[in-house]
Amino acid sequence: MDTGMRPRRLRMDGRTRELVRETRIGKSSLIYPIFVEEGKGIVTEISAMPGQKRYSPDTLAYGLEEAAKAGITSILLFGIPQHKDECGSQAYDENGIVQQALRAAKKDFPELYYVGDVCMCEYTSHGHCGIIKGDSVDNDKTLPLLAKTALSQVMAGADMVAPSDMMDGRVRAIRQELDAAGYEDIPIMSYAAKYASAFYGPFREAAGSDGFKGNRKTYQMDFHNRKEAMKEVYLDLDEGADIIMVKPALSYLDIIREVSDRIAVPTAAYSVSGEYSMIKAAAHAGMVDEDAIVAETAVSIYRAGADILITYFAKEIARMIGEGRIG
Repeated sequence: MDTGMRPRRLRMDGRTRELVRETRIGKSSLIYPIFVEEGKGIVTEISAMPGQKRYSPDTLAYGLEEAAKAGITSILLFGIPQHKDECGSQAYDENGIVQQALRAAKKDFPELYYVGDVCMCEYTSHGHCGIIKGDSVDNDKTLPLLAKTALSQVMAGADMVAPSDMMDGRVRAIRQELDAAGYEDIPIMSYAAKYASAFYGPFREAAGSDGFKGNRKTYQMDFHNRKEAMKEVYLDLDEGADIIMVKPALSYLDIIREVSDRIAVPTAAYSVSGEYSMIKAAAHAGMVDEDAIVAETAVSIYRAGADILITYFAKEIARMIGEGRIG
């Protein structure tokens, strides 16, 4: 064959392939979600998410130590309170479960970076992400409570807050609350393009909201829509978001790419519980090589344009990066 261009020349050995690799992954770009339950002495396996656990504040150090040893530097905290009520008061209580966890984490592992998930669904008796009015969530009455939640988390030690509720105007409300309290330098990572997805199923058990009735389609996005994602993104940027998140990840790689191409702030992607559990189930059944699938899916998310990956496989990905298998 008479050709001057042979793409295979750059694939012939491992060193060449690594040299010309277009997508590179670092441990510092990973965020590991951890669930913290109110109580003492708790280290409970989450059956819907094999390998993931719930901790109480006094045992959280075990989970943080494992993450730190793997090379993880950033943690996303979710809380499961003992008491739930109509207005999710434990979300913004100064002694709420995430606030307790943050104080304990900062004491034991001050070198780690802590992101507080700001929402109310784990704290409300009805399981919705805000105050209920009639058959739906009252957007505007929910905003002050989300702002109070963010501020209480920051006062307890959060380095960043991540509102996941999908209420209109919540980024502005949080930004104004933090700025007024002197926390102008605390960044906001907005769940901007968060779709109403069946991939959240296992999270319901993990977060203690598996008895939830109804759906969140009146505030989370319709998965048919692409242009609407950019509308949400631009609104959150105008309100002061510092990082934009797309959630879920694997079925929304097109959205990650579009967001990444069109904004000038970092793009995060959340590989959610259903994605994690499907891989675990397929690997347990002997249908796939778990490490190979985890590596390929993680790279696909970065290749689509993500700068930050939130994933329950963070420790496994960090290990493979350390082994030179991806990176």
